[in-house]
Amino acid sequence: MREQLAEYAVTKHGAARLFARGLPLTQVQHVLEFGREVHTRGAVIHAVGRKEVEYAKLLAADISDLEGWHIVCSRQGDIITAYRNRSLRGLRPQRRSRSYRYLQKRWQPMRASL
Repeated sequence: MREQLAEYAVTKHGAARLFARGLPLTQVQHVLEFGREVHTRGAVIHAVGRKEVEYAKLLAADISDLEGWHIVCSRQGDIITAYRNRSLRGLRPQRRSRSYRYLQKRWQPMRASL
C-alpha cells in the first residue's frame, strides 16, 4: 500500500519510518522542495542543511526545525526511508585514488589520424 505525496509515492516501509520518526507529510514536502538533491548509490537523497535553511528564510519559509532531515527516494520517485543526521559528509562525492586517475590517462584508446 502506498500513500501519495505530490509526484512521489510513499512505500510501506517509508510510511512506517516517517510515522516512527514523527515527520508529517507536510514537512516531507518541504524537505523535497527545499532540500539539496544528491544522486548516490542508486538512490536520490534530499537533505536539508544549514544553507538550505538560510535560503528558505530568504523566501519567507521557516524550515529551521527540518535541518538535518534526509529523505531517501528511488530513481522512480518512491520515498524509501527518512532519517535525521545533521552531518552531510556522507553525501559528498568520494575522491578517487591517484593510481586510478593515472590508469585512466594512460590507457585511453588512441585516435586514428586522418
